Amino acid sequence: MMHLSRFCEELVIWSTPEFRFVELPDAFCTGSSIMPQKKNPDVAELIRGKTGRVYGSLISLLTLLKGLPLSYNRDLQEDKEALFDCVETLKSCLGIFTAMLPKLNVLEQNMSSAAQQGYTTATDLADYLSAKGIPFRSAHEIVGRIVAYGIREKKALHDMTLKELQSFSPAITADAIAYLTAEHSVNSRLARGGTARKTVKTAIKKAWNDLHKQRKTRAAAKQILRNK
Repeated sequence: MMHLSRFCEELVIWSTPEFRFVELPDAFCTGSSIMPQKKNPDVAELIRGKTGRVYGSLISLLTLLKGLPLSYNRDLQEDKEALFDCVETLKSCLGIFTAMLPKLNVLEQNMSSAAQQGYTTATDLADYLSAKGIPFRSAHEIVGRIVAYGIREKKALHDMTLKELQSFSPAITADAIAYLTAEHSVNSRLARGGTARKTVKTAIKKAWNDLHKQRKTRAAAKQILRNK
């Protein structure tokens, strides 16, 4: 439920006019009784709210158990209500969430434009200079001055000319321009758990394989129980 709540919080924020990263399907939203233009992300908000209910059940069980000695005590009959309520809450939240997610409209262009803001590729430029033999501390300082110049001139890194960049370091050559895109930055992180497209696809494939193995294990366990 914690993970669902975090996911829903992102959907709520990302669907606001300030972000406009995603559009939630109409079937999972409602309008406002006063403002005709408003589209409320009801399902995401309700799932986020249900998390507090599940947390409450967890605290109830922990409080129930904290004073009990070994073995069964009659206090434990109070665990059923919390457990069953959590199971039903989680099942309903998962059911509606998995119905909503495939219908989500991702506004890729808006997300791509936002990824280029805030000098997000400054570290990539510092890494580029380090690869050219400049100590990272010096590279960090050079890029810091470039960013300060960009803020002063209201220019993003990818909007600067090669001549402007070279005024801060002659080690910057034409190939540096490729390092200043969000796409290159993302795809350069090839380590396990990194953001590169190839790495993410590998992680997704592994997750599907793990899920398939778990299903087979559960099916085998059920068969053994039936045979007994």
